[in-house]
Amino acid sequence: MKNFNKIAVIGGTGKSGVYLVKELLRQNFKIKLLIRNPEKIPTAHPNMEVILGDVLDKNALQELISDCGGLISTLGAGIPYSEPTLFSQATKLILEVLVAHNIRRYLVVTGLNVDTEFDQKQASTKAATEWMYANYPVSTKDRQLEYKLLSASKLDWTLVRLPLISQTDEAPEISFSLTDCPGQHISATSLARLLIESFNNGAYIKEAPFIANVE
Repeated sequence: MKNFNKIAVIGGTGKSGVYLVKELLRQNFKIKLLIRNPEKIPTAHPNMEVILGDVLDKNALQELISDCGGLISTLGAGIPYSEPTLFSQATKLILEVLVAHNIRRYLVVTGLNVDTEFDQKQASTKAATEWMYANYPVSTKDRQLEYKLLSASKLDWTLVRLPLISQTDEAPEISFSLTDCPGQHISATSLARLLIESFNNGAYIKEAPFIANVE
């Protein structure tokens, strides 16, 4: 039975994921974390369950999402870097598992380099996108494929596009846009609160908003 007060989290030990986990627990959600490296398991908490496994392991994903109301992913390349096609491989498998378990809500974070048909990127955003393609061509193309896979899905997905992440407990106001990145930085705490709020209220379903802190 799905529990809409229990959220599955992928990427919970990353630079933005640790703030998401902290904020979910602060707001009294029950969470299940998928963690690949046992050395990164966070301090035990009564509202937190840890599933050891890889995001490309179907059995681990099934265990992760069982009895949850939805999934939030802040999956990054990791250290050391994962395969550059990790994001599309993971997305295909995650979508398959979510559909099989009749779980519709899925939030994902990505960079501002992902393009949609609605974009009207200003010069600075275009330059940042071009830099990513020049320096990380395979993983950047793979992030674009991730968006294509989500777009073809019937799930209630949201792809949140980000500028540089600031690891801080401060949570300045957020600005949103469906066409261009509205700023140069986003607080990890602001992002965490936005993801939780969007999970709860269903904002930006089947959309890919840019977000940034108001500067």
